[in-house]
Amino acid sequence: MAEDTPAVLAADLALIQRIIPHRYPFLLVDKVRDLIVNESCVGIKNVTFNEPQFQGHFPNMPIFPGVMIVEAMAQTSGILVGLSMDLVDKNATVFFMGVDKVKFRRKVVPGDVMELHVRALRGGGRVWKFEGRAMVEGELACEAEFMAMFDVPKA
Repeated sequence: MAEDTPAVLAADLALIQRIIPHRYPFLLVDKVRDLIVNESCVGIKNVTFNEPQFQGHFPNMPIFPGVMIVEAMAQTSGILVGLSMDLVDKNATVFFMGVDKVKFRRKVVPGDVMELHVRALRGGGRVWKFEGRAMVEGELACEAEFMAMFDVPKA
């Protein structure tokens, strides 16, 4: 970030939509808090029964899909990078490059509030590596390491 730019420590939904391109029904982060530029942040996902994936996953036992938990962590990381590299309103695109060491520890169900704790392991340029943990009521639901590439269109 530029030295004269004030640090943003949180992001509401309006700011999130200015950073990452995802939209309903695939925007999986409601807000971000506890942001430390170039290092870490916590995304919040309020899981509600009216989300479309619960029609089929599973009709009699709604469970938030594991791949969507990993995606929510990745979106949170995209917001961290966007705020760290001043990518607000720059139409940046984020591409997954790899996902490793994924483990699921508990089900996430409607009514849960997922805290998406992400930390940059390597970054600063176009390619970043992160570790993420999805927590529900202090319990680990999922953990993973993942890499992403950030592409910003030339002006």
